[in-house]
Amino acid sequence: MTTPFGGSGRPAPGLPNLPTPPTGWPVGSYAKYEEAQRAVDHLADSDFPVRDVTIVGVDLMLVERIVGRLTWGRVLASGAASGAWFGLFVGLLLSLFTTGGGSVVRIVVALAGGIVFGIAFAAAGYWGTRGRRDFTSSSQMVAGRYDVLCQPRNAEKARELLAKLAMGSSAG
Repeated sequence: MTTPFGGSGRPAPGLPNLPTPPTGWPVGSYAKYEEAQRAVDHLADSDFPVRDVTIVGVDLMLVERIVGRLTWGRVLASGAASGAWFGLFVGLLLSLFTTGGGSVVRIVVALAGGIVFGIAFAAAGYWGTRGRRDFTSSSQMVAGRYDVLCQPRNAEKARELLAKLAMGSSAG
């Protein structure tokens, strides 16, 4: 199973190596990605040659959803937590690759050092913003609509199948 932005990073055989505009005739247009995905899934279930099909996000926009308010307490706690993980990792590596006793001491010292440096770096970063960004957010790329394109040799068949899908979903 793939995601809209997933994959191996290598183009599939027969696809261009460089970014190129999509080709094909429009056979459907949908407000949500899930609807376009459902349409292509319907084509696949109907033994349609889906290698001729492309989903294209049109009118792209970056949506930033605000998750919460950022305070000194949250910044320092987050810095301590990320520093603790890094310190624990370094401590475990040190205890694995050094000989002699004191493995627990190495882990505790690295953990404490990670916490201190995590807090320091988080505080410096937050102080550097001087209150201009006192919130946390999550960004996502979305499209205004999703067009399904098909190569001309099979576009009419795709339109017929998608029309049947639309009639079936509007009747139920």
